[in-house]
Amino acid sequence: MECLENPAWNRYTREKLEKLTVKAPDEEIRKKVLNNLDHVAKPLDGLGKFEALTAQIGAIQRTEMIDISRKAVIIMCADNGIVAEGISQSGQEVTLTVVKKMAEKKTSVGKMAETIGVDTIPVDIGVNDKGKIPGVLDKKIRPGTRNFRNEPAMTEEEAIKAIFTGIEMVSDCKEKGYKILATGEMGIGNTTTSSAVTAALLHCEVAEVTGRGAGLSDEKLIHKQKIITEAIDKNDLKKADALRILETVGGFDIAGLAGVCIGGALYHVPIVLDGVISMVAALLAERIVPGTKDYLIPSHKGKEPAMRRLAKELNVEPVIDGNMALGEGTGAVMMFSLLDIALSVYQDRTTFSDINIEQYERFQIDDDINYWGKR
Repeated sequence: MECLENPAWNRYTREKLEKLTVKAPDEEIRKKVLNNLDHVAKPLDGLGKFEALTAQIGAIQRTEMIDISRKAVIIMCADNGIVAEGISQSGQEVTLTVVKKMAEKKTSVGKMAETIGVDTIPVDIGVNDKGKIPGVLDKKIRPGTRNFRNEPAMTEEEAIKAIFTGIEMVSDCKEKGYKILATGEMGIGNTTTSSAVTAALLHCEVAEVTGRGAGLSDEKLIHKQKIITEAIDKNDLKKADALRILETVGGFDIAGLAGVCIGGALYHVPIVLDGVISMVAALLAERIVPGTKDYLIPSHKGKEPAMRRLAKELNVEPVIDGNMALGEGTGAVMMFSLLDIALSVYQDRTTFSDINIEQYERFQIDDDINYWGKR
């Protein structure tokens, strides 16, 4: 890892971004955690995917004494100029209204997070409002992106600044003692920006990765897909690199969350992803700083059609299949609860010797299949 000794960047450049490198999680620690889990008085691999996730967190934190006791969800909030094209049910003013309620913990993510003792950190990275929003961290790049049907959504400098804002957020949170973070967002029109970025990154048909968002009619959905297709073709984005795709059709929330993902990799903090906006930010982060994906933990499969393609490209398997489309980081907060429950088995483990039962062992039946049981 190229350590960010002073995260207070004075200049935000592509060169600085491209120089960032990530060191892989500690594989020896991963093996030790898995071995410790094998000694817990339970069937081998009894916790399924949660055993691999527990080991991944240990490898990221570089210790088998895993600690996720202090958690926060970073909620990047921003408006999108493409809303002017009628691609959403709601107007842009709804973003500000919801963000104000987020600060009061009166939205879904606030209520859910408060229930399980998780902090919410709403960040104004591009809300279309000139004033400061009480209770919201002011990191505004500009008051919303531009309408990408007419021009690029942001400049390269703005995109890079938004990414570094996310990186700095992780640095600050780690200094404050947070052990694991989640990604959240708020911004009317951001399923349009995320679908556009996904289609360009994966070189796939727009209709394949573009859904109804908060509930578009058939006619509005076709219009949304048409707007995205036009922008990708006009700017030749299927031949563009990740950063140019982001600045052309992305959003400040996506850019900030990409930075959070990269920050997790740079500072060895596990990052729990939420839905489609988080997932496309994760793919951008991986394309910009390879190796980032090893520090990311998926939460839920989500309702948007892009989710399956993004998960496959990132090689991650979300464990919650609830057909959710709530946003804000709610799926990631749910995942926090599941990780806590799984980790309780690991941290306060009862071993086979504690209860005088012969331990299960792994052994080979043939060359291809790994079975387990008592010899």
